[in-house]
Amino acid sequence: MNPLRSLVLACGAAALLTSAFADIASAQPSSLTEKLNAYVGCINRLSARSYDSRNRYFSWVGKDGPTGRERIIYGTYTIYDTADCRKSVDKANTLEPHDATLEGAASAYAAAVTKLEALLKEADDYYTQENYKDDKMAKGKALHPQLVAAWNAFAAADKALRGGVETINDRRALEKLAEIEQKEGRKARYHVEALMINAKRVLRAEDTEKPDVTAIAQAVNEYEAVVKAMEQLSDDDGRGKIGSMFVSNAKSFLTTGKQLMRRIRDKVPYSQGERMMLNPSSGWMVEGSPQRLLRDYNQLVDAYNRGANI
Repeated sequence: MNPLRSLVLACGAAALLTSAFADIASAQPSSLTEKLNAYVGCINRLSARSYDSRNRYFSWVGKDGPTGRERIIYGTYTIYDTADCRKSVDKANTLEPHDATLEGAASAYAAAVTKLEALLKEADDYYTQENYKDDKMAKGKALHPQLVAAWNAFAAADKALRGGVETINDRRALEKLAEIEQKEGRKARYHVEALMINAKRVLRAEDTEKPDVTAIAQAVNEYEAVVKAMEQLSDDDGRGKIGSMFVSNAKSFLTTGKQLMRRIRDKVPYSQGERMMLNPSSGWMVEGSPQRLLRDYNQLVDAYNRGANI
């Protein structure tokens, strides 16, 4: 599965992706928040489009590259300008606290996505202008191995940077949860943060090449318990402070998590019609699909980033 989740900004502002990356000013220096937000900003702006460009290309090209005999030639997508990402990474890498592995992953990401940007623009010009009609697809064939190598390098860099960011993300989320419980008890804010942590566990359990049914069931059950606990809050515990849209998104994610769990557990095949829809643009419409789970997760994170009304 493509890692197209959006990452949550460390300051809790607008953006999509992996849970509770919210501000813990008392426990973490503001420079760490700035540093992480720079890396997250690159991922949120550039990663999904980079994977989409690869999917677009291979929707009409075989693994050995274009032949010139294709019935339909779509070309590929370009990605957004990478200059801001490079500048943000360069600045972020100078900030404390230093982490050589994380900073190296960020630099590798910026370099890989910059190289991919240039190649995609070259390919897009070639296919948009239909120059393959003039050179018998010669340049298309030459570009193919370069594009594949650039996408592979980008995917590796994206995975490494996400992993580094999410390791810190996870630690900060648990620290924040403990801090909230100590100061406020298990009231509205505690349950919102706990829900986001458990939602990410469900996504990770189901978003894997070799899903473990036992691990998935445990993650889904724990997430459901948090959802129920949140719904059972009293007004004194801040139930009214949690926005109805956030609660609705939380329950939609639970429903899809259960549907996908049952597909995996019971080995329920997709129908012919569902298989035709299982692609990046329409897969979210298939109940119990990884794409639907990802869509619902990103909507939940979006609701969280908007403040969940608390």
